[in-house]
Amino acid sequence: MTVADWSKPAAKAIPKEGYFELAQGRFGPVFPRTPACYGFTVIAKVKPGKEQVVREYGATIEKAVAADPGVLAPLKLHYLRWVLFDVGSGLHFMYQGIFDTDFDKYLEDAIALFNATGLTTVFMNLEGWPEDWRTNLQAVIKFFRDHQRPSFLEYGEYPYVSATDIKKALRLKAAFGAVLDEMQ
Repeated sequence: MTVADWSKPAAKAIPKEGYFELAQGRFGPVFPRTPACYGFTVIAKVKPGKEQVVREYGATIEKAVAADPGVLAPLKLHYLRWVLFDVGSGLHFMYQGIFDTDFDKYLEDAIALFNATGLTTVFMNLEGWPEDWRTNLQAVIKFFRDHQRPSFLEYGEYPYVSATDIKKALRLKAAFGAVLDEMQ
């Protein structure tokens, strides 16, 4: 783990391969922890006629989080960003996620989460997604590895800080605010 001064923003240029030195994880090369923590970007073509289903799935996740704010907690997310775009060869979907666990653990946790909650995944609407995704982790890993587009620069305003640490700091801030309010 990289230890850095969280009070100073940091940037890290990443080689084309997506890692600094080749180290094998359980499911292939280990992608590095950067000032933005861990993450990946997946770009894949949307199956014909599935644009509305993909958009509606955003509302499904919104409702799931509203009903249970901790539903995605196992993923240790900082943020997700989903984008639909056409580059002239059809509609594509971009999934960007920043999280606190490594790539291998994130994928294991995502499959476990979907199996435990009964939710499906937006990826079912993408070309190349394995039909047996709930039980075939290797096929899911292959899909993500095949569609991963490594970033070449990552920046963190508060580098290497976990989502848990951020939440602790915000709770502390709220507690101090309450104490100060009582003193007035």
